[in-house]
Amino acid sequence: MSFSILKQIGDAQKKKAVVDVRPGDTVRVTQKIKEGGKFRLQTFEGVVIRVDRKESHTARIVVRKVTSGVGVEKSYLIHSPLVEKIVITKRSKVRRNNLSYLRKRSGKSARLSGKDFDRASVNDVTVEEEVPAEETPVEEAPVEEVKEEKIEKEPKAEEAKA
Repeated sequence: MSFSILKQIGDAQKKKAVVDVRPGDTVRVTQKIKEGGKFRLQTFEGVVIRVDRKESHTARIVVRKVTSGVGVEKSYLIHSPLVEKIVITKRSKVRRNNLSYLRKRSGKSARLSGKDFDRASVNDVTVEEEVPAEETPVEEAPVEEVKEEKIEKEPKAEEAKA
């Protein structure tokens, strides 16, 4: 198989719009979980400690949180159909791509310094789908004019006494 065919297949699997996730971001990942014949949504909130192959269809993030004193890490494929949405709640200033040093730290030493960012522009990823133009122009129906009737107000009781 040629590389171009593999690239086409990979691009077909990609989602159209993905949030720009970076290491140091605190994210809330919503994932579909299948139990029996039903699906439910489960959220996992933590710090992104690694981003792999950002431009590929196999892009992956590793999210870490500490629960009951135990560190829990989950790895998510960004373009997976099971990942419903990723919302960035906080962005931190970091200078590395892999924050593996956070595994050894706990408490105040594991904190990252915050950075201001515009939540609305980061989390609102909209996909503008191309709407095919119709071949035949649609004729607009004539708009009927509505005649305005003036309603006279009844005089108030104070004005009637005068």
